Amino acid sequence: MTHQQSFGSGEPSSTGGNVHHNSNSTQLPKLTPIAAAAAILTLSVAMNAQAQTQQQQQATTDNREPDAVVVISGIRGSLQQSLSVKRNASSNVDVITAEDVGKMPDKNVADSLQRVPGVNISTSGAGSGGFDENDRVSLRGTAPSLTQTLINGHAVSSGEWFVLDQVGGAVGRSTSYSLLPSEIVGQVVVYKAPTAEQVEGGSSGTIDIRTRHPLDFRQPISLEAGVEAVYATLPKKTDPQVNVLFNWKNEQGTLGLMAQGFSEKRSLRRDGQELLQWTQVQPDNPALKAHPDLAHVWFPRLIGSALFQQERHRTGGLIDLQFKPSRDFNLEATYFRSKMDASNYNTNYMIDMNGSGALGSGVAPDPGYVIRNGTLVSASFTNKGTTASPLRYGVVDEIVRNGEYAQSEFFDLDGKWRPTSNLTITAKVGSTKGKGVTPQQGVYEGDINNSGLVYTLNGLGSPATVKLPGINTSVFTGTILDWVFGSAPASTDDKETYGQIDAAFQLNAGAFHEIRFGLRGTEHTRTNFEVAQGPNWANTDVGGSSTNPAWNGTTYPGNFAKDLGGDFPKNVWMLDRAILDAWGTLHSNRDVSRTYYPDMFNLKEKTKAFYVQGEMEGEGWSGNVGLRVVRTEGTSNGYQILPNQPVGGNLPAFPWGGYVQQTATGNNSTIPLPSLNLKFDLRSDVVARVGLSRTMTRPDYGALGGTVELTDETHTGNGGNAALKPVKSNNLDLTLQWYYAPHALLSAGLFYMDLKDYVGYGTSTGTFIDTRASQERKQAVFATYTITSPINVSAKVKGLELAAQVPLGMGFGLDGNVTLADSHLNSCPPMQTATSGNPCDMVGASKTTANGGLFFENDTWNARVSYSWRSAFLAAQDRGTPLYQDDTGTLAASFNYNISKNIVLTISGQNLNNPILKNYIYNKDQPARFYANGAQYYAGVRIKY
Repeated sequence: MTHQQSFGSGEPSSTGGNVHHNSNSTQLPKLTPIAAAAAILTLSVAMNAQAQTQQQQQATTDNREPDAVVVISGIRGSLQQSLSVKRNASSNVDVITAEDVGKMPDKNVADSLQRVPGVNISTSGAGSGGFDENDRVSLRGTAPSLTQTLINGHAVSSGEWFVLDQVGGAVGRSTSYSLLPSEIVGQVVVYKAPTAEQVEGGSSGTIDIRTRHPLDFRQPISLEAGVEAVYATLPKKTDPQVNVLFNWKNEQGTLGLMAQGFSEKRSLRRDGQELLQWTQVQPDNPALKAHPDLAHVWFPRLIGSALFQQERHRTGGLIDLQFKPSRDFNLEATYFRSKMDASNYNTNYMIDMNGSGALGSGVAPDPGYVIRNGTLVSASFTNKGTTASPLRYGVVDEIVRNGEYAQSEFFDLDGKWRPTSNLTITAKVGSTKGKGVTPQQGVYEGDINNSGLVYTLNGLGSPATVKLPGINTSVFTGTILDWVFGSAPASTDDKETYGQIDAAFQLNAGAFHEIRFGLRGTEHTRTNFEVAQGPNWANTDVGGSSTNPAWNGTTYPGNFAKDLGGDFPKNVWMLDRAILDAWGTLHSNRDVSRTYYPDMFNLKEKTKAFYVQGEMEGEGWSGNVGLRVVRTEGTSNGYQILPNQPVGGNLPAFPWGGYVQQTATGNNSTIPLPSLNLKFDLRSDVVARVGLSRTMTRPDYGALGGTVELTDETHTGNGGNAALKPVKSNNLDLTLQWYYAPHALLSAGLFYMDLKDYVGYGTSTGTFIDTRASQERKQAVFATYTITSPINVSAKVKGLELAAQVPLGMGFGLDGNVTLADSHLNSCPPMQTATSGNPCDMVGASKTTANGGLFFENDTWNARVSYSWRSAFLAAQDRGTPLYQDDTGTLAASFNYNISKNIVLTISGQNLNNPILKNYIYNKDQPARFYANGAQYYAGVRIKY
């Protein structure tokens, strides 16, 4: 989608005011400091031509737009614009323009960001596993929560669609990019060396997504529309995607209205094998009497054939009203809303090592088992049950979640007033809301009895070999209703109101040409709610029926797991989605009085910030120096049941009464954040940069929540820590950039982050109610649990970024980058020291990230192929153990053909190499997930008027 912008519309807000032009470049236009400040504050495309800038400076106050307009079109033009902004910025930034997004195979903003040096992408939040769409963004070998995402300089709240990300300890601060379609983008700026005026919150950096503005458009009336069809190879479905933009401005260029709308539907299918709830053989396990070599050996409790199916429908839009009666006054109101309906059906047919005939229940494996690297990699358990007393060797979970969704919205009011030629005042007020909801779950869990089991782990080379002798997995027999479980309704709400006022005063004080200062305040709340349905055991379920739901002969798709390979159950029965949903409604107890306190918390944060920043410029150099001071006041409420508290309620139906709210206010802090950025023009085409700064990030909401999520079978759990301190980082950034030819760049950068109070993990023990045992015994049963919880530790990150943008001639070009990062905790959590693998790994830290692309463009058509790769990294903490993701690479391509000046045919594809996502626990002899999502192909047309 070609993006047209003019210089006459709008001037900057204070958040982006760290880019200005320098006077010593022979290849890029010369700008005065005043014009430079205006250019960065809007981060518009003002840096392409000196003549255009001069027109802006000479424009009178008769409210007319400048006559000349910069028209950005083509891949090379957008890449040049990005280089221009990067070249003239006073601190280290990377920029993506609207044309970058439009001419690349990008379906949300994260797709585009993965090509920026130092950016890492992941395809899920904490608990949902990996999918086919990029969802989380992080910088320089750190977790996504340490990277702040802004829209137009303010925070954006986003909800989570997956129930395990809505409640409990997985609730983070990172933004879900699946709610941000690429069509809203005017420009994306990645700040790697922060300034004092930037909003605090990104220890490793900040990503600011800039939407377009009504007065940026060239014509009084502009209309852009895109209609596409997307075909997904695994579900074998084709879905429509529609995007429309309308823009109007009056002849005087003083009033404009822009409206965007999008409706994007996609079908997903994920084939997988999941190895869940890794645990060690405990000292009291009866199997150790005859087999002491099994002591402390790791094994997966469950190995399942996992099929996930989903329909995603992202709808929403953006409305922007801009009023600019003169060059000295600008007022703009923006509203954005995005909702992703994400109904899904998740089925899993699993062997169960905690079944009554297997190791977790004290039964020793048959002779010939194999232990390698502290792991039981191969074992078999012969059926020792009888028809009268069957033993359980497997379990089936089928969960349908109709109506699950995530939503994000904001309303923002921006104003700028220039009362004198030397003073500019800007202000911003607004609010943002995020919501994630699981209205209900239809759940069936059944036991696979009288079978026995055999498994062999194959590392990450292929899925585990799994056998259930004597069971026909394609027929709904040999399965007995166990219980109806789950949590629904469940929801999370995230809200923030904010206000700020900034001023910039031009002065003549030696090297200082401008001073900036401002105030900002926010109030943020995060709450969640959960109702536990069940547990309703067989013969006692609500409705009085112990029978299984009806089975209509449905099985997994015939090509299930064909991309994964391996030998495990693939021809598996499954319930019809509608039948399961109706059965779950009948037999699940969803009474809201059954509030599930163990997963719930609520937090409130109030922040205040003040900053002062000086802009400097001298012969051959420029920069800024400043100080931001941030005050945070927080309150966290969680729930805990104490051994001396009455359980309350009727235990068979209500085993989680007696919870007491725990309130903590210990995470208040006042933190100074100084920064210094210097840019040196070593030659007309060589720029060196130095950045020194201190940054901060507040801990994840789930980490602060204080709730404890327990796994009764292993007496382990995950808990929060309301006393966590904010993460603070002292940063050094050194960059050398060589603009050796038009449209060309070679750059190298070194970065170092010394993190104080980084959030790592440790263990402790505590006494909690064993819900499952209490249910079985019809009385309160307490047990000692090992709890993994976040703690403050110190950490370091250091690395090297290399980037190149190389025009090859004849319309060809390439770009690429490599980031090498060394990230580690300075003190290792006790929970990891007894295991193999690296005990000091940081969440989100890949040692190597690489991206490369080749493009061709002429007046008629353009094409681009890109590949992104990252090495293994610690993705999350999962059920008390780490969860690593193995090396991952994705291939994408796009083709655009100009049918006419106003009509473009588009074809693109993502995940063309059909990547297999692989996870493991402590080492690669302990696989955890194998996922195949297939490829996605898009074809459509873009129309522009």
